[in-house]
Amino acid sequence: MYYKVSGLTGRLAGSTPLSAYTPQGLRASVPPEPSPMIFATPTKVVSEVGHAAQYMGSNRVPELQKIFQKSDGIPVHLKRGVMDKLLYRTTMGLTIGGALYCLVALYIAAQPRKAE
Repeated sequence: MYYKVSGLTGRLAGSTPLSAYTPQGLRASVPPEPSPMIFATPTKVVSEVGHAAQYMGSNRVPELQKIFQKSDGIPVHLKRGVMDKLLYRTTMGLTIGGALYCLVALYIAAQPRKAE
């Protein structure tokens, strides 16, 4: 005998094999045709309405490869200059500050309460 949960009572009830294998009315079906990707089409500039569409911006990958692959002894996360150094130092400061804050919070939590 096959069973399934009754949606009305919330208890097990007898059922047919087909409804037991497809609970809550779910049926096996062929998925519909996928819709075309929205972002696969290039972006057009207003002045290029009559011309062939082109992507906005330029390819900066070759320039960045030259910067990051240069063997000058500088770590890769600091190769782009002052902004990288500022972000790195800010991240390290927040990490150390957060660790100290956690240790202080643990120390305060470990102290027994004073009886009043």
